[in-house]
Amino acid sequence: MDASSFKTIQASVDAGVCMLTLNRPEVRNAMSLAMVHELLDALTQAENDAAVRVVVLRGAGGHFCAGGDISDMAQARMKLAQAQAEGTVAAQDPVAAFNAEFGRLCLAYARSPLPIITVLEGTVMGGGFGLACVSDVSLAAENVAFRLPETALGIIPAQIAPFLVERIGYAEAKRLAVTGAKIDAAQALTIRLVHEVASDAAALYDTLQRTIASIQACGPNAIAVTKGLLARARLEPAEALIDEAAQLFSRAVLSDEGQEGTSAFMQKRKPKWVPQQA
Repeated sequence: MDASSFKTIQASVDAGVCMLTLNRPEVRNAMSLAMVHELLDALTQAENDAAVRVVVLRGAGGHFCAGGDISDMAQARMKLAQAQAEGTVAAQDPVAAFNAEFGRLCLAYARSPLPIITVLEGTVMGGGFGLACVSDVSLAAENVAFRLPETALGIIPAQIAPFLVERIGYAEAKRLAVTGAKIDAAQALTIRLVHEVASDAAALYDTLQRTIASIQACGPNAIAVTKGLLARARLEPAEALIDEAAQLFSRAVLSDEGQEGTSAFMQKRKPKWVPQQA
């Protein structure tokens, strides 16, 4: 991965793991437009790298993400106000454009064929909340604090809304949104916003390594196809998927990956895609 041009994130690939770290600790990793674009670029690179098996998102400095960057939003608001004052019509509303870019980021990570893990510590607000919702596995430290502050600020969680409902359900999403609620790790685990909570940094690291090992024990193509099928299964009736699912299953069974996996099972060995221990 070419991470030399990244200014707001750190990126590396090691042993099949693409580690992306939000790297603006001075503002609790608030998400600027530059960070949005760098995260999109990094994901594209990871998806085009056959060596990458899993993507891990985390934050520098003890926090995951404090939401959208207020200064970027203020600049977009000023551009709109200036255009209105001059009596001109902008080609595109800069405030809406900024917000839409974050929506595209969430959608890209939600639809990625790669498994996405979020490691959540400290502050998880707004846009950070959205990234937690689009990940496949969310691991949290005990000190994590989630909040949807938008309605308390007189704005709305626009791009997060569909992913929030998908992750925790309509009733819980409404409760959090209308109260601007703050929830801790235990509450997040109860509503399945996160999947595991670790007691300290060492335990969080161990949990992450165990999760990565579990993912890498599975066939990479099987994971990608399964993610796509599950995404459709949320929206389409089961009877509409029977024939297509059967074709997907047949292709998987007859593929090199499927034959290797079943052979390994019969021979009581690990498939070739499982990383070898040093």
